[in-house]
Amino acid sequence: MKFGSIITKKLTRLPRLGFLELMELRHFRPRLSRRGTLAVYLTFGLAVSVLMGRTQAKPPADSAEAHVGKGYEAVKDERYQVAAEEFHAALALNPSLVGARYQMAACLFAMGKFQEARREFELLEKETRGGPSVVYQLARLDLQAGDFEAAIKRLRPLVNDPPFPDTAYYLGTAYLRNGEPGPAEKWFAVAARADPSDYRVPERLAHVYQGEGRKSEAAKQFALSSQLREQYLRTAQQAVTCSQRLESKPLEDAKAVCDRLFDPHDPDRLTVLGMLYGQHGRYDEALKPLEEASRLDPDSFEINHNLGLSYFQLRRYREARRPLEKAVALCPDFYGSNSLLGATLYMLGDDLAAFKVLGHAHALSPENADTSTLLFKEALILANKAATQKNYTSALAYLRSAAELEPQDRAVQQHISELSQIASQSRQPKRAEKTTPP
Repeated sequence: MKFGSIITKKLTRLPRLGFLELMELRHFRPRLSRRGTLAVYLTFGLAVSVLMGRTQAKPPADSAEAHVGKGYEAVKDERYQVAAEEFHAALALNPSLVGARYQMAACLFAMGKFQEARREFELLEKETRGGPSVVYQLARLDLQAGDFEAAIKRLRPLVNDPPFPDTAYYLGTAYLRNGEPGPAEKWFAVAARADPSDYRVPERLAHVYQGEGRKSEAAKQFALSSQLREQYLRTAQQAVTCSQRLESKPLEDAKAVCDRLFDPHDPDRLTVLGMLYGQHGRYDEALKPLEEASRLDPDSFEINHNLGLSYFQLRRYREARRPLEKAVALCPDFYGSNSLLGATLYMLGDDLAAFKVLGHAHALSPENADTSTLLFKEALILANKAATQKNYTSALAYLRSAAELEPQDRAVQQHISELSQIASQSRQPKRAEKTTPP
């Protein structure tokens, strides 16, 4: 069989991916066109069809990764019972999934199922050898149960490198409830520096001062707590007004209201503002507050996810890559960030990396046709590259991956058969040529 030139097909439009709803990601806390002209993947035989209207492969009926993906989606929507059931199903298939067990335990905690949550966190404490995030959760359960000394014992070693910003707040609370106002005051002061906008901290500190008869200082802290709470509520109201203006008014009129949320020192307000602009398709406007928020809080999953999404929607794929890679590193099993990063890598032509990330996204949400389509395309692109390099083993592996995604594609099946023959012939030793005596 002769190898011909690469056949190309212009794709003016790839499927609109279901990423927009991910702009609402806060408490867990696009339309594509590939590289202008898309090579259709195989240098031999007929061109492989890449039309959008094909039948997708039936997704795996049951896999641990798929249950994990569904669990994270349910957590995003605060459907904790559903999420806990999905994580439990994942663990039934693969008990070694530490992340799934942690998320299930957190969901049980959120639902007030404290004994069940404790049982899972205690298992995790052994599995992670005292992982800081696990110890923090157990300390909060100790606080809830009234075992303040146990909470102090768990939290005290964590505060120098806290797993969560409010670690010092809970340590101060444990000391306060254990009747130790001195250490409580110390750790509430640390908590106030860690998050000056947390209205819970001055309220607790006011109780410390009250108990010591420091009425004037207590009154100041109560007043500060009320002020911070009002600011929180005012921010919520400003967000609602901003959203309404973006829906009903020209952008310049809406900006006059929305930009009141802009505070260069408050990553939460900046993130809310960026998300509001993004939810209404104003991705150019979303960038500034999200970039500022990223500078203030570079390790926030939600900020990195939404910043990457905004860059992606503006087709600034190189700039989207870094925050999306960070979002995936921070939350490896969240489908939305994986699928978005995979699509970004696809657009950048980093095919091997895209295939890996899209493969994980597909495992997390096997029923998502858009991710399956991109993964199918990447399998064919990589098969083409391997075939041109005469690496037939790899080419066949990628083709078989494509066939699993779309088993009805006859062209792929034909190419597997043809390439298998070529690979077989390439492994056979060449026959010695006959020579004629002189």
